[in-house]
Amino acid sequence: MSSSSTASLSLPKALARLIPFAKPARWWVLAGLLVALLGSVASLAIPIVLQEVVDGPLLTGNRAAILWGVIAVLALGVAEALFIFLRRRFVLRPMTEVEFTIRQTFYERLQRLPVAFHDRWQSGQLLSRMMQDIGMIRRWLTFGMIMLIVNVLTMLIGIGLLFRWHWVLGTVFFVCSLPIWIVGYSFEQKYGVLSRQSQDQSGDLATAVEESVHGIRVLKAFGRGAHSLQQFRERAESLRGTEMRKAREVGLIWFWYDLVPFLALGACLFTGIVLASMGQLSVGELFGFFALAAAVRWPMNSLGFLFSFMIDARTATDRVFEVFDAEITITDPEHPRTVEHPRGELAFRDVHFRFPDARDSERDLVDGLDLVLRPGETMALVGATGSGKTTLTALPTRLYDVTAGSVELDGVDVRELRLEELRRRIGVAFEDPILFSASVRDNVLLGRDDLDPAGPEADRVLREALEVAQAGFAYDLPDGLDTEVGEEGMSLSGGQRQRLALARVVAAAPDVLVLDDPLSALDVDTEALVEAALRRVLASTTALIVAHRPSTVSMADRVAVMQRGRVVAVGTHSELLRTSEHYRYLITSLEAGEEPASEEPAATSDRHADSPGLDRTNDTKPTNDSDTTGTEEVAR
Repeated sequence: MSSSSTASLSLPKALARLIPFAKPARWWVLAGLLVALLGSVASLAIPIVLQEVVDGPLLTGNRAAILWGVIAVLALGVAEALFIFLRRRFVLRPMTEVEFTIRQTFYERLQRLPVAFHDRWQSGQLLSRMMQDIGMIRRWLTFGMIMLIVNVLTMLIGIGLLFRWHWVLGTVFFVCSLPIWIVGYSFEQKYGVLSRQSQDQSGDLATAVEESVHGIRVLKAFGRGAHSLQQFRERAESLRGTEMRKAREVGLIWFWYDLVPFLALGACLFTGIVLASMGQLSVGELFGFFALAAAVRWPMNSLGFLFSFMIDARTATDRVFEVFDAEITITDPEHPRTVEHPRGELAFRDVHFRFPDARDSERDLVDGLDLVLRPGETMALVGATGSGKTTLTALPTRLYDVTAGSVELDGVDVRELRLEELRRRIGVAFEDPILFSASVRDNVLLGRDDLDPAGPEADRVLREALEVAQAGFAYDLPDGLDTEVGEEGMSLSGGQRQRLALARVVAAAPDVLVLDDPLSALDVDTEALVEAALRRVLASTTALIVAHRPSTVSMADRVAVMQRGRVVAVGTHSELLRTSEHYRYLITSLEAGEEPASEEPAATSDRHADSPGLDRTNDTKPTNDSDTTGTEEVAR
């Protein structure tokens, strides 16, 4: 369901979507409602006791009866306080469990949603939903929902009891209270829009803070702190303006909810005096009526706050369910297949790929690509900027699904394999290494949940992976392999992060390695050491390596040349130097330390720097430089 369709639900239906989460706590909620209602009934009983005391023992001077009346009022007050305590005791802990369940489900959903979803959503928006909105829902379920129900019932019961003394007084109070419902309806329409706007702006502000913190080095290096502050100030000012408009709406409804009860009491006082002068109402009855009307005034006054609370909770619910309703497009197959004899063959067969929201004028980022990696073979992938290299590396593990064609692992379409098995058998190391706020050990062993982190086998795997990646520096960190690397590993240098990321994929021991320029941040000497160690791993592992350096190409058994989303030539380095003019241009650029110029006239998609959208009108058919070994049919 889209956000618009979510927002189109009525308020009760929107909040009703929380019922499955709150269902385990339903008996505690009912108990809380019951004791809260008993507390309200106790407060409403006090005016009735007072009326009996004024009309009875107070007129006759019966001190014993007056004393019993005082004790009765005191007992009702204590009972009300006890019921309030029990209401909080009954609902507080169960609702924290409900909050935990919603938050855990939300995080699980984020993990299952495809990368395309995360491409579209700002991290700050997701963070504000995870923390702020779910917290709002919990507070509403714990307090707001129960108090709204109880206070509305209290007000209705109280107004009904007002007819007990005289039907005219009850009618006057009821009629004078009607504007509250009219004002409440108008308030809901206006405040709902402002509430949504405010919470969305809070998400934007969280995104701005997150981006500035992650990019603090860039901001400082370019002296753009003041510029960033100005942008933050503008967003914060926009949020402040929305909050001020919300405050005005809340203040206005509080004004009416304070004014209307007083007007009702004034009208009832005049009517009561007239009725008392006519002998139709005793002093005790008049006193009891106003004591009860005063008790009803608080529930009426609270409706303004509770209505705004309810609308905020509804907005929070809409925002959370926008994530819950997002379609999970990459899932396990209904009838998964299993590779009977794993060999490590990776094949791309007439693969096409484009993003779902791509314009019709954009050509596919991967456009009819054919490529087969033999078991145990190392294939280097080279191409100019925009040729689709990085996009291709995201397809084998189904970070994105192909638009047409298929990617096959050992002859089985990857869409027919369980995601867990697929991603266990294919390991990926990205050009931009991402580490987590955990120890070196936890980061490197991330893909080995089959090992006991404290066991000897885990130590062996960790040691060998660090050796291959030439990441021995990890032993010299303050706490050795237990050193926390900080958020995104920013306490380490770029080369250190890249080596740990490479160690992580090596430790996972997959059948197929997909490496997107894994050595770009290393100096020449360290790169040579890593390549020498990596050759031992690649000797028995199928690997697809995006190459931006001639030294990386030299590790490969064969090289595939990409141009405009297609493989236009496959062969050994020496064969391609003889047969492919485009390959010679690419290698010359790499040897000169330059990135080959983009082959596209204009980039129309910014999702991947390596895979901009292409315009079909500017496409020219690439030269068909065939594989001289004759083992693969290249894209035509």
